[in-house]
Amino acid sequence: MTDLQECRKEIDEIDSQILRLFEKRMKVCEDVAQYKIETGKQVLDSKREREKLDTLGARAHGEFNSLGIQEVFQQIMAISRKRQYQLLTANGVGEEKDYEMVDQLPLKDVNVVFQGVEGAYSYAAMRAYFPEEIKSYHADTFREAMEEASSGRADYAVLPIENSTQGIVTDIYDLLTEYQLHIVGEQVIPVDHVLLGLPGSSLENIRTVYSHPQALAQCKLFLENHQEWKTVKAENTAASAKKIKEEQEISQAAIASRAAGELFGLDILAENICHNDRNVTRFIVVSRKPVYEKKARKVSVCFELPHSSGTLYNMLSHIIYNGLNMSRIESRPIPGKTWEYRFFVDFEGNLEDPAVKNAIRGLEAEANRMRVLGNYELQEET
Repeated sequence: MTDLQECRKEIDEIDSQILRLFEKRMKVCEDVAQYKIETGKQVLDSKREREKLDTLGARAHGEFNSLGIQEVFQQIMAISRKRQYQLLTANGVGEEKDYEMVDQLPLKDVNVVFQGVEGAYSYAAMRAYFPEEIKSYHADTFREAMEEASSGRADYAVLPIENSTQGIVTDIYDLLTEYQLHIVGEQVIPVDHVLLGLPGSSLENIRTVYSHPQALAQCKLFLENHQEWKTVKAENTAASAKKIKEEQEISQAAIASRAAGELFGLDILAENICHNDRNVTRFIVVSRKPVYEKKARKVSVCFELPHSSGTLYNMLSHIIYNGLNMSRIESRPIPGKTWEYRFFVDFEGNLEDPAVKNAIRGLEAEANRMRVLGNYELQEET
C-alpha cells in the first residue's frame, strides 16, 4: 500500500525545487524588463508565448500533462509580465497623463444638463450633487444630454446608469463608448414611487397609468392588483406626471416621485407601491474634461478582448494581482462583432496609486481596446 506521508514528503521536496526555480526565473524576468526599459520593446510578445506553450505541450507525456503544463506556464508568463509592468511603472516608462488631478471639481456657476424634466429623478440627483449656484436645463434623451456635454454647451451631464431593482441602463453604457466623455462623479438617489392623479381623483376613477418602463416594472406587484388598469410606457416618470397635469383627464394617473407630484400640483393616490423598499438609482456625472479629484477612490474602465479562451481571466488578474477590490463587472455586445463583448469594470483606487497604474498598464497592453472612463468619489445615498 502506498504510504501517504512519504508521498507528501516527496511532493514537498519537489515543490521546494519548483519554488527555487520559479524565483530564479523571476530574477531573469527582471533582467528582461530592464532590457525592455532600455530599448522600448513591448512586454507582451504573443507570438513567442504561443510558440513556447506549443513547444512545452509537445514535450510533455500524455494529453493531460500536455494541457496541464501549458496552463502552468501560461500563468507563469502572466506573472512575469505583471512583474515587468511593475518595473516599467516604477521607472516611469511610457506613462501618459491622460487625466489631470485637481483638488476639487468646479461645481459652482456651471451649466448642467439632465435627461428628463424638472421633477424627474435625474433632476433630484443633480440637485443632490451640485450646489444651488448652477444653471441647469433638460434634454429629452440620453444621447442629447451626451451631445450637450460633448459639445461644451454643458459643463456636466447627469445620467442614470443603474437601478438596484432593474439593473443597468444599457443605453448609457453604450453611449459611454461612443462619446469621449469622462465620469467625474456619482450620486445615489432613493427611488420612492407614488401613484399621482388629478386633485379630487381616486383609485376608483383610474383607467390608465403612465410611467417609464422601469418604473412600471418596479411597481409590477401593485399594478397586478389592478388588472382593470391599462399601463402605457412614457419617456420618464416626471414627463408622465406632466402629462396628467396638462391633459386634465381624471381617469389618468402617473407613477412618479413625490417631488414630481408637488411640482405639477397632483395628489398622491397610493404610496409604497414599489415592491422593493430599498430601491435606489445610481447616477453618473460626466464631463468632456479628463479630470479627477485628489480624493477619488473609484476607477471605471472598459475594454474589448481577443476572442480566445482565458482572456477575460487574464484581464481581471491585473486587477486582482495588484490587490485592487473590483466592485462591478458588466458586459455589452460589440456592434458588428458576433458573440464578442465589451466589458465595463469598476474597482477601488486612485489614478495616482502605483497599484492602479500597474493594473491599467497591463489592461492597456493586453486588451484589443481599453479606456479609462473616469476616477471619482462615491457620493453617499441621500
